[in-house]
This record gives sequence, C-alpha cells and structure tokens, in this order.
Amino acid sequence: MMPGRSETTDPPEENSLVVDISDALSERDKVKFTVHTKTSLPDFEKTEFSVVRQHEEFVWLHDRFEDNEDYAGYIIPPAPPRPDFDASREKLQKLGEGEGTMTKEEFSKMKAELEAEYLATFKKTVANHEVFLLRLANHPIFRNDHNFRVFLEYEKELSVRGKNKKEMFGGLIKSFGQSTDELLLSATQRDVDDFFDGERTFLIDYHSHLKDSTTKADKMTKAHKNVSDSNIKISSELIQLATIDTNELEKFLTKFADALEKVRKVENRVASDEDLKLSDVLRYYMRDSNAAKNLLYRRRRCLANYETANKNLDKARAKNKDVATAEQAQDEACKKFEAMSSKAKDELKEFKTRRVADFRKHLLELTEFEIKHAKAQAQVLTTAIQSLNEDI
Repeated sequence: MMPGRSETTDPPEENSLVVDISDALSERDKVKFTVHTKTSLPDFEKTEFSVVRQHEEFVWLHDRFEDNEDYAGYIIPPAPPRPDFDASREKLQKLGEGEGTMTKEEFSKMKAELEAEYLATFKKTVANHEVFLLRLANHPIFRNDHNFRVFLEYEKELSVRGKNKKEMFGGLIKSFGQSTDELLLSATQRDVDDFFDGERTFLIDYHSHLKDSTTKADKMTKAHKNVSDSNIKISSELIQLATIDTNELEKFLTKFADALEKVRKVENRVASDEDLKLSDVLRYYMRDSNAAKNLLYRRRRCLANYETANKNLDKARAKNKDVATAEQAQDEACKKFEAMSSKAKDELKEFKTRRVADFRKHLLELTEFEIKHAKAQAQVLTTAIQSLNEDI
C-alpha cells in the first residue's frame, strides 16, 4: 500500500479541481484506488473528499466519454491499462520452487529483486490511473462532465462489472468495423483541410515509430536487468568459492564478489530509470497518439456525412421533393462538421505542445540519471580495482 496523503485544510483556489490517488491497496485479483479530490467548483457538494475505485470503474468512465457525441471533437484520454501482476507473481512462485537449488544469499538477493520489481509495477499501475484522472481534471470541458463528477464524488461503488465475452467480442467487431471504414474513407475521400491531412499522415508515421521505439527500449531495459541478475549468480558463486579456498584467494574473491554486488545495484537502478523515464513514456504516447488518430477518424466520418447530406440535398432539389428536410439535414451536418473541425484543430495543437514538453522533461531527467549512474559505476569499478591490486 502506498503512503496515505495528508488531508489539507487550506481553501482551494477559484474554479480549481485537484485530483490525485492518495492511497492504493493491492489484492489478489484487483487493486483498490483511493481517489482524493479538492475543489472549489460549485457543482460539487463538498470542497474535499475521497472515494475508493477499482480499475473497471476507470474503464467505465473512459467509455462514457468516448460514447458521448458531444466530445467527438476532442482527444479522449486513453484508459489506463489493466493492472497485471501475474508475471511478477509467477516469478516469485518459481523462485520459491527453486529455493533448494541456490544458496541462501543468492535466494535472498533474487527475492529482494523480484519484490522490488513487483513494487515498481504496482507504482506504475497507480501512476497510469492517476494520469488518466489528471488529464480529465485539467481539461476545460471534461472537468465539468456529469459522469466525471459521479466518479469523483459518489461514495458507494458504481456497480460496474468487467466486460463479459459477448461484450468484448462486440467491442472487437466495432473496432474492426471502424478500421474498415477508416480504410474506405482514406481510399475514397480527400480531406478539404491540408492541416488535418498532414496531421493524419504524421500520426500514422509517429504511432509506428513509437511502437518500434517502445520495443527497442524494452529490449534495452531487459538487457540491463539480465546483467543485474547475472551479477547476482556470479557474486554468489564467487562467495561460495571463497569459502572453499581459504588461502590467499579468499580475500580477493570476497572483494571481487562485493564489487559485483555494487555494480549490480547500479545496473538495476539504470534498468528501473530507463523503464520509467523512457519505455513508459513511449508506451503512454502510443495510446495517446492512437486516441488522436481516433479523433481524426471521427472528423473524417463527419465530413463524409456532410458530403452525403450535400448529395441528398442536390437530389431533393432535382426531384423537387422533401427539399426543406434535406436543407435542414445539410445545415445540421455542416454546423456539426465545422464545430468538430474547430475543436479538433485546437486539440491537436495542444497535443503537440503537451507531448513535446513531456518528452523533453523525461528525456532530460533520464539523461541526468544516466550520467549519475555512469559516474557511480565508474567509481565502484575504480575503487574495486584499487582494492584488488592491494591483494595481488
């Protein structure tokens, strides 16, 4: 469980909405998040309150935004991924089964590593869910949504269940239908605005590069983690060898094993920071760029509906039949398309500003960490070499 957040009594600023996850509890098959809110918005009954939510309720909230046509012109923040601790639990289980095949020291180190990995996964899960809420709370439109207020303020469970197989299959069919429609529109329709045409081309390439970069970043992180795990085995074997060889080599091997242990800790911090500051950021913007692509699809579908309304109006005038109805439909389609285009342009510009600032922040922090860890590792190795030379 994460440390609890202390309640504050300072009055919130005017029209402020501050949301965070102040606490979280991991159970066998679920995680319970304590969502803490402090606000001065008049629609809320209190200025400060907390509720307990589960992952399915976050997904429910995301789906309410995505299904609302009033938000079709906005980038809907991606839903947080489902908490997945199965890999860490499986590793801990296998470690327990193999306890008899390794030394006590090696087992303790491996167990500590896996527990740290589990804790890191848990913290990332909490952060992913919090980022989703922050995006909604900081958005000038989404923050006033009724369902968002219910999510934040309603003290009881929302009675939201996970999707069953039929609903999941329906979602898959819907996604397949959207992909097919998007391909059809791309092949048969030219965008009337060069800005959106350029954004679509960019986002397709950008999403592809993000996917490739995420895969490579994960491989890099895994390589650092493998080096760290290998050092555990090597240092344990050296300590075992030192206990057997009680002559001059004992002191040398012990110092060598100690140096490897220090290198392992640095290598493990490198892997953790690269995962947090690079892989996770890339993975998040994969989801966010996909949300931006969905916005462009909705706008293009709206454009297709507008052009269909124009054709229907031409046919009605040619036949001199139902002209008033066709004119009204064409006018509504035109207004809807223009309003969506205006909102979408602002959203895409804000998306660019946000992602550039976010990547700059995290890459600068990663660079500082890499320099810090490189210096620490160089110092460890220098000290180790000097110490080992004394025993030669």
